[in-house]
Amino acid sequence: MAAPPAGASANSDAFEQRIRERELLRNRPLETIPDPGAAKPQGNIPNTPLAVSTISFLLASIFTLGFLTFLSGGFHSLWFATYQLGFFAASWSLFHWGEFAVTAGWNREKVSVDSFLLNNGRMYHMANSLALTEYLLVLYFRPSLKLFPYVSSIGVMTVLIGQFLRSTAMITAASNFSHAVALRKRADHHLVTDGVYAWSRHPSYAGFFYWALGTQLVLQNPLSFLSTSLEERALVNFFGDDYVSYRRRVGTKIPFIP
Repeated sequence: MAAPPAGASANSDAFEQRIRERELLRNRPLETIPDPGAAKPQGNIPNTPLAVSTISFLLASIFTLGFLTFLSGGFHSLWFATYQLGFFAASWSLFHWGEFAVTAGWNREKVSVDSFLLNNGRMYHMANSLALTEYLLVLYFRPSLKLFPYVSSIGVMTVLIGQFLRSTAMITAASNFSHAVALRKRADHHLVTDGVYAWSRHPSYAGFFYWALGTQLVLQNPLSFLSTSLEERALVNFFGDDYVSYRRRVGTKIPFIP
């Protein structure tokens, strides 16, 4: 009997290795090592259960302090401890914890410490820093410009809607969702057009957009930023005519983005 070709044997070994790795993940549910085909952690934060538990604790602490500050209407003994800043802190910490929690629950093969999105790029952190700087400077020098409670109330509702939309989109897409835009189509990657994706072409981005806009309405210093062009091009390359047809039928539900 002839021996199998060397290439076929190598492919078989690689396939069996992936099966073993997936079984290892199932047998170690607290592990944070993503599937070999998923994006690897950047390495800026240790990808360990200890790091995950520490970050979760810190985010929960920030959420608790922020939420209590919001519920109490602020602490007047500290000029910066306003209900607006409290809500911002609570929503920011909940957003990052939720990114990890939803990934761990519905997209287990991609979960890692980077799923918290604390390595979300310089522009994201710069935008948050600039927003906080603007808020604190105006609050200190012109506090009367922050006394529009109806604006903050609209912002609170916008944040809640945005958070719900983003988390729902991630749950609906499940393993097809990725925090890092994929540039190659996997064999099990299919186009999701049902659920919230029947309403918006980019529900996760739309959710993030409304979440970000809402936080700025709460702080009463509006700032918006958005970028969808890279994922849009990637989706056209991935799915071809299916996505083009889907794009014609369904918009983004993001202002100024068709």
